[in-house]
Amino acid sequence: MSVTDAHPRQTGPGAAPVAPAPDPRESMRGLPGLVQYPLTVMTGKPLAGQAPLAWSPTFHLVSAVAAMVAGSAVGAIGWALGAWYLLLLLPGWAVTLHGMRNLRMMVYHQCSHRNMYRKRRLDAVIGRATSSLLIIQHFERYSREHVSDHHAAHHMTLRDPTVQAFLVSLGLNPGMTRRQMWRRVVAKLFSPRFHFAFAVSRTRSFWSKSATSEKVTSVCLYGAVAAATIVTGTWDALLVIWFVPLIPLFQVSNTLRLCVKHTFPVAGTEGGRGREYFAALTNAIFIGEPAPDPSLPAVRRTLAWGRWTLRMLLIHAPSRYLVLTGDTVVHDYHHRAPSSRDWANYIFARQQDADSGHTGWPPYHEVWGLVPAISYVFDSLAAANPEEFDVSRLRDVSKRELFAAFDD
Repeated sequence: MSVTDAHPRQTGPGAAPVAPAPDPRESMRGLPGLVQYPLTVMTGKPLAGQAPLAWSPTFHLVSAVAAMVAGSAVGAIGWALGAWYLLLLLPGWAVTLHGMRNLRMMVYHQCSHRNMYRKRRLDAVIGRATSSLLIIQHFERYSREHVSDHHAAHHMTLRDPTVQAFLVSLGLNPGMTRRQMWRRVVAKLFSPRFHFAFAVSRTRSFWSKSATSEKVTSVCLYGAVAAATIVTGTWDALLVIWFVPLIPLFQVSNTLRLCVKHTFPVAGTEGGRGREYFAALTNAIFIGEPAPDPSLPAVRRTLAWGRWTLRMLLIHAPSRYLVLTGDTVVHDYHHRAPSSRDWANYIFARQQDADSGHTGWPPYHEVWGLVPAISYVFDSLAAANPEEFDVSRLRDVSKRELFAAFDD
């Protein structure tokens, strides 16, 4: 059974169990059928009994590339026309970033598990091409570290790159309050120094010991584009249209997503074993909020629907489209079934597993909304064992290398 919890995390053996809350997704059932599948994709959760979508690995690969092409085209049109048309850069950046993040978070990730097409050589080719385009940690090292340190007994310990990124790169530690953590992360997101260090780290983590094919692909691709834009006098367009989403926007999305990936273990349980322990470290992050109560008086109901619609469009939709892209909303399913053949249908695959009794695993847990999900993770770190997660024990860890862990 899934549990909805957007409140501060309760920890300790005497903590009261969290009572099941009404399902926000089911509260939307009364809306027209035309919007139900878009709502399923946006929230990350289907209605009970809703027929699955027939998504495939190729669909996700093609849609990610198409989004990058379309977003760049929209940006190029706005740049060429100038004046008020420059506002087209905003949707252009959004669509381009969405494509980049889906390529990174789904395609590259599945390739690292040799699970994209389940063909080792083909998955490696796609993975190396992706790292060459996005300038991220090179494929072989990412694949090795992701599986050995993140999907193993070291998950959410000091050896896990995710934990190291929290403690060192973001400077968050047990004992800090939720407010302190939020202020520090927001300051990082607006810090030129942080973004510069992040970009340098990405470049180094890509270049150092990467395959020759990755280096050649990247140099030829960006060398050719740079040369063409310099000759034609459009290099400034390249910087604005492509590199703005590739560097600062990508890194903002990257950082926010890191903050919801996993919760820290309850003090006294660190280094645990078994499915119940590992399941407690990952939650689904569904996007949205309950629809207004139909029993409200007419005027209040109208105002409530107006508020709900604005919040869904202006807060929740950008969170899903730009931060929690692809299957990141159901990352808990991936940690239970990292080699699932049905990963492309992630939304329905998780729901089917939950409905069938999540064999051998404890019930799923979910948090609704990006901000509540980040606060939930911050609360878990605030209550974590300060000795177990003592940053001084990580003296030998390079800060530059840790940025590569943000999207593990």
